[in-house]
Amino acid sequence: MNLEKVIFGFFVLLAATLNFGFFIGPLNDPDVHNVYELFAAVVVNVVATVLKLGDRTQIGAIHLATSLVASLQLIAAGILWTYATQVSTAGLTPEATASVVSMSAGALFANVVSVVLLVIETVSFQRR
Repeated sequence: MNLEKVIFGFFVLLAATLNFGFFIGPLNDPDVHNVYELFAAVVVNVVATVLKLGDRTQIGAIHLATSLVASLQLIAAGILWTYATQVSTAGLTPEATASVVSMSAGALFANVVSVVLLVIETVSFQRR
C-alpha cells in the first residue's frame, strides 16, 4: 500500500465532504451554514492543493486545476463571509449567505470532479 496515495486520497475526500457539509441546507439561511466548517473546508482544500503539486502526469495537472478552483472559490466564500460579518453594517443577511453558499457550490463541483478523477485513476491502475 502506498502511504502517499492514501494521504492524497484522504485529503481529496475530506475536502469534498467538508465542502458538502457546509453547502447542504437552505441557500439563504445562515443558521445552517457553519463558519467553522467553511474554514475547515478552506484549510483542507489548500492542503489538498499542496499535495497535488508534485504530480507531473496529465491527470495530476487536472487534479491540480480542480483543487485550485475549489480553493479559490472557498477562499472567496470566506472573504465574503468575513466582509458580511465584520465590515458590512447589514451583517450576514440571507443575500450574503446565498452568495457565500453559491461560491461553495462551485467549489463543491470542482471537488466532485477531483473525486471522480481519483476514482478513475484508481480503477485504471494496473499492478506491476
